[in-house]
Amino acid sequence: MAESTDRVVEASSKKSPVLDTRPAGDEGLRRADGISGLYEGHVFEASPDDRRQIGVFSASLLIFNRVIGTGIFATPGTILALAGSVGLSLFMWVIGTAIALAGTAVYLEWGTAIPRNGGEKNYLEYVYKKPKFLATAMFAAYAVLLGWAASNSVVFGQYILNAAEIEVGRWNQRGIGLACLTAAFLIHSVALKWGIRLQNFLGVVKLIIILIIIVSGWVALAGHTKAETPHNFTNAFEGTKGSGYSIVMALYNVIWSFIGYSNANYALSETKNPVRTLKIAAPVAICSVGILYMFVNIAYFAAVSKEEMLSSGSVVAAVFFRNMFGKQAEKVMSVFVALSAFGNVLSVIFSQGRIVQELGREGVLPFSKIWASNWPFHSPAAGLLEHYIVSAVIMLAPPPGDAYNFLLNLISYPLSIVNFFVSAGLVHIYLTKNKNFPDWAPGIRATLPVTIFFMLSNLYLAIAPYVPPTADQNVYEQLPYYLHCVVALGLFAAGAIYYVVWAVLLPRFGGYVLVKETVVDADGWSRSVFTRLPHAQARQL
Repeated sequence: MAESTDRVVEASSKKSPVLDTRPAGDEGLRRADGISGLYEGHVFEASPDDRRQIGVFSASLLIFNRVIGTGIFATPGTILALAGSVGLSLFMWVIGTAIALAGTAVYLEWGTAIPRNGGEKNYLEYVYKKPKFLATAMFAAYAVLLGWAASNSVVFGQYILNAAEIEVGRWNQRGIGLACLTAAFLIHSVALKWGIRLQNFLGVVKLIIILIIIVSGWVALAGHTKAETPHNFTNAFEGTKGSGYSIVMALYNVIWSFIGYSNANYALSETKNPVRTLKIAAPVAICSVGILYMFVNIAYFAAVSKEEMLSSGSVVAAVFFRNMFGKQAEKVMSVFVALSAFGNVLSVIFSQGRIVQELGREGVLPFSKIWASNWPFHSPAAGLLEHYIVSAVIMLAPPPGDAYNFLLNLISYPLSIVNFFVSAGLVHIYLTKNKNFPDWAPGIRATLPVTIFFMLSNLYLAIAPYVPPTADQNVYEQLPYYLHCVVALGLFAAGAIYYVVWAVLLPRFGGYVLVKETVVDADGWSRSVFTRLPHAQARQL
C-alpha cells in the first residue's frame, strides 16, 4: 500500500524550502506579513488574511443563494406527479426540511472543527485514513467530474424563453444556459469582489420574489385569483401513491431544492472568524428557507390546479403568476426566476471552483500546481474553468425531455452517498472519540441522534432508487430509471481506479513512497506536493 509522511515546508519568493519541524496539532500561527496558518487534523494550512472577505451576511447569502436556485420554482409539479396527492406532496417538503436541518447540524460540527476550504474532502480524509488517499481520490472524481452548475443553467434558458414566448427547443434553451454559465465563470474569475456582491444582490432579489409569492398565496386562499380558484386542500390525500420509488424520487426533488446547506463550508479559508460566522449563517439561512418553502408550496396549491401543475413542467411559478395577475405577470415572473437561477449558478460555480482548487492544493489531481493557483486574477480561475467545462459538457449531453430530471438526479444521488459517509464518519467519532479522536473540538455539536437520522436518511436515498418503478412512475421519457445511479457509481469507481494506479501500483513497481509536503507559496497560500522518495530514504523521516 501507499505510504505517506506529512511535512510542512515554507517557500520564499526564491522558492527555497525550509523544513518546519513544529508538531502537528490544533495550534495556530501568524507570520509578520499577515499570513495566518492552522494545524488541523495533522494538516497545515496557510491563507492570507486579506483574502478573508466573507462575513456573516455574505456567508448567509452564499448558502441562501445556493439553496434557492430553481428547485422551489421548478420541482413542485414533478413532486406532485410522484406523490400523487397534494397532502403527500406537502409532507415530502416537511421530511426534506427535516433532513436538510439534520444535514446542516452535521456540517456545522464538521465546519467548526475543521474551518478550511474544501468541505467534504477534509471531513472524509479526517476519518477514513486507511487506505491512505482512497477517500480523497474517490471524492476528487465525484467533485471534478460532476457539473453541478448545469441543471440551473438549463432552467435559466427555459425561463428566459418562456418570458420571450419562444418555443423551448433543445439548442436554444441550452445555448442561453451556456451563456449564463459562461457569465458566471467570467465574473468569479476576473472580479472576485464584484462576484460576491452580485451574489448577495441576487440573493436579496430571490427573497423578494418568494415573499411576493407567499403574500399572493394568502390572497389566493381568500379566493381572489384571475383564473378559476382551485380547491386543492379538499380531500388533500386523494390519489396518493405509496411506492418506494415514487417517494424517494419525490424526496430527491425536495432535497435538490435544499442542496447548499453546506455551501459556506467550501470557503472557510476565505471567511472572517469562520467558526463564529458559520454558527450564525448556516442555521439562519436553512431555517428561513424551510419556512419559506412551505409557504410557497401552499401558495402554489392555492392558485394552481393539480392538472395545471402536472402539465406545467418546470415553469410552475410562472403559471402561478399568470393565474394570479395575468399573462404579462407570467413573463415578469419568468425573468425573476431566471435571475434566481443565475444567482444559483454564480453560487455553485463559486464553491465548486474552490473544491477543485483545494484538491489541487492537496496535490491529488494531475497538474495540481495549476489547479491550486490563484493566477492571474487572485481567484481560483483554473478550478472555476474546470467546473465550467464539465458543466457545459453535461448540460449539452442528455436528450431534451430528460435533461433537467437526469441532471437533478445525477447530482442528488451521489450526494446522498457522500452525505452517508460524512455522517457515518461523525458517528464513528462520537463512539470512539476518546480513543481515536482525542483532539476533536468542534464549535458546535450535531448530537448523535441527529447524526444517525441524517445517516439513515441518506442510506435510504442511496438504496431505494434501485427498486423498479411502474410505467407511470419513471421520471424519464427515454432513459433507464437507474441510469443516474450507474453513472454516479461509475464516477466513484473512476476515483478508486485512479487511486490504485497512482497510490498503489506505481509506487510499488517504482520502488518509492509518496511523501506529502505542505508548501507555503510566495502568495501566502499553502498547498501540498507529493515527492517520490526511495523506500530507504523515506524510512528516515
